[in-house]
This record gives sequence, structure tokens and C-alpha cells, in this order.
Amino acid sequence: MRLTIDCMTYGPDGLARTDEGKAVFVSGGVAGDVVEAEIVANGASYDRARVVEVLEPSPSRTASACPFSAICGGCPWAALTVEAQRAAKEDNLRSTLKRIGRFSDEDIARIVQPLRHGKDTWGYRNKVELAPTHANGRFALGMHGIDPERIVKVDACPLFDKRHARAVKSVAGALSYLGNSRDLGIERVGIRASRRTRSLEVALWTPTGAFPRAQVARVLQDAVKPTSVVRVMSKGDRRARKVAGVEALFGEGSWTEKLGEEQMRLSAPSFFQVNTAGAEILLDLVLDALQPREDEVAIDLYSGAGTFTLPLARRSAWVAAVEAYGPAVRDLRRNVEIAGLDNVDVIGGDAVREFPDEDADVLVVDPPRAGLDGQAIGLIASTGARDVAYVSCDPATLARDLRRFVDEGTFSIVSATPVDLFPQTFHCETVAHLTRA
Repeated sequence: MRLTIDCMTYGPDGLARTDEGKAVFVSGGVAGDVVEAEIVANGASYDRARVVEVLEPSPSRTASACPFSAICGGCPWAALTVEAQRAAKEDNLRSTLKRIGRFSDEDIARIVQPLRHGKDTWGYRNKVELAPTHANGRFALGMHGIDPERIVKVDACPLFDKRHARAVKSVAGALSYLGNSRDLGIERVGIRASRRTRSLEVALWTPTGAFPRAQVARVLQDAVKPTSVVRVMSKGDRRARKVAGVEALFGEGSWTEKLGEEQMRLSAPSFFQVNTAGAEILLDLVLDALQPREDEVAIDLYSGAGTFTLPLARRSAWVAAVEAYGPAVRDLRRNVEIAGLDNVDVIGGDAVREFPDEDADVLVVDPPRAGLDGQAIGLIASTGARDVAYVSCDPATLARDLRRFVDEGTFSIVSATPVDLFPQTFHCETVAHLTRA
């Protein structure tokens, strides 16, 4: 089937239409390509296809800097120019606000701001993860492929911090050497690197139980000279593993990064944006939206280890920070102590059940991909907050929640600014600014 790919979706695929007008999601092509495609799945309202041959390449097609991008799942938009990627991300946000948020074209033109981005389009990631595979009786580590059943062995990841480009191969080689002489039980391996602090951590995720701690630590020290090697022990069903504990095998036992004016320490299970320079753009947008004053109270929901809590505390009289994930709560408390701040109330628990008693002047929310619980929107509206900054990693749930806020009637939408934290992928963060209506 001959198809012309019209645009990129919020996903790895391009979107085309048959002569009859039926939508086709096409893998392996970019917007503007004319391709010969093979249908791989038929649906009632749309089909899925894969590119067999590019007949007429798009002006927006480019050579990928990664030789594995066609099979590895880490950079699905690598064949698309950066300019086209950014335009597609803006278009996806506008489209989602219209389809899901039911905002008018006039509202969208007013709300959506030009996309913000950092200078690095490759080598921006401070973290990569490796997954185990067993083939022909041999243990190895690699990247998750586009095919979820496939693990791709790579020597380096061009998305990872350039100063530690060899760490992927070195860690994989060292652990493969050990893994072929005994069962290490490794479920995944995380490597975190900071170009600002020179901190390099290797985190091994394993079940609880016996583990050759000293031998693993020694081999990894020789391979990559890390500042920290830790073991994250997990238990429970594989689909819902829970962290049972973290033990330091070597070094500091945590990873250190500098974000803006703050030095942060993070344990391996804690979330931190994989693009540090991009995270600073998010921070600038949040502070610009809120303009916190030294006599005001701030609330930080889904606070994590303190990305927004610490700078808010520098500028406000008091911050109530709520976080449900245990390791992040512990990291936040430690980071508040390291920063020498005494005006932060760290609250461990669900954002709805543990919603702060303080009546906030400003409020920031950075929820997971599922967005805000309906109750959370009501609780936020019940505060006296003059401004809210909503940091979103999913345009669909953002559009849904912004519509809820507007329908609730307490806040109006000032702006929504997309931020390209993840070049070479379809993922995009957005910072929305809401003000009391």
C-alpha cells in the first residue's frame, strides 16, 4: 500500500490515511515521507502498518546519529529533523487541547506558547537503563528494543551524557562477565551520570537474598570508576515490584546532581528528570508563573526529592511538600537538611489524603502520567491560591485536567508552554499556568 505520512502522532508512529480516508498509524516513517507500507493490524476505525520501503523521503527526514535507532526503543524520532520534532510536539499539544480539552482554536492560540528547549539534542540524558537477556546460555545486558520482547546489545547510547559514553559498554561487559559464572538475579541496571558534579552511580535491581556484594563492587570499580554502586532490592509480583531496601556496595550510596542553585542527593529508586538542563527550564517556568513572595505560603504536590520544593523554600515563608513514594520522601528530607532550610513541612502520603492544612498562596503540581485525581482538583480549588503551576508529562491528561479546572470555575488558563526535555522521542513536558478567575 502506498501512503503519504501526514504528521507525527504522540507516539513513535506517523499518521497517514488510505484513499478511503481511514487512519493508518505507520511505524518506520516520518512526516512527509511517501512510503510503501504493509498493514500489520486492522481495526474498526484505524489500521497499523510498517514501512517496507521509503519511496520519496520527506524533506524533514535526516540520518540518525544512533546506529540502533531503527531497532532500539530509545530514540523513535531520530530520523526526523530536530526542527520538525519540535514543530510536531507543539502541534500535538494544540491538537490534544482541542480534542480532549475541548478548547477553542482562539483559546489554544492564546494559551499555547512557543516550545522551549535546551541546546543538546543528543547526549542530554543523565540516566540510562539496561535490561538482562539470556541467549544460548549466555547472560548479557542491553537496551529495550522497539519489539518489547527484544533486548538490543549496544556499545554506547548517543542520548547518554557524552563524558560517560563508554560506561554503558563497560558496565554491561563487567556484569556479563560475572553473570556468566553465577546467577546475579539482575532485573535491571541503572547508570546515572552528572557532568556538573562528576557523580557516576551504578544501581543494580535484584530480588532480596544472597548476593556477591564485594565481588560485584570490585569488578564495577575496575570497569567504570564509579562514585557509587548500590543494590536496590525488590520484592513482590514482577508487574508491581516494591522496593524492599537499598544497600551501598561502594562509595557514597547515592547520586548527586546540581539543579539551578541547589545540590541534590538522590537514591537510586527516586525519580529525577533525565535531562538536567531541561529540568531547569521547567523550574524557571514554574517560578515565573508563581512569582512567590517571601511572606507567602506554597504547596508542592507530588514533590519528589525536591526539584521545586527547595527553590520555593528559598523564596517563600513556608512550603508544604507532599510525596507518596517512600524513597523520594527520605531524599527530600535529606535535601532539605543539606540545603539548611527550616521552612519546609515534608508530608509523606497520598496527595489527596494528605492534602496540607495550610491555605496556600501559590501551588505547584507535578503528577505522574495519569494526571490529577478529580478530588485533587477540588482540593486545589478550595485553597486561596492565586496561581497554580501544573507540570505535565502527558498532554492527554493535562488537557483533561485543564478542562476540569475551567469547568470548576475557580481558575482560568494563562498559558501552556511545551518543553522539549526528550529530543529524538515523542515525549514532551508542559508547564501550564493557571490563575484565579
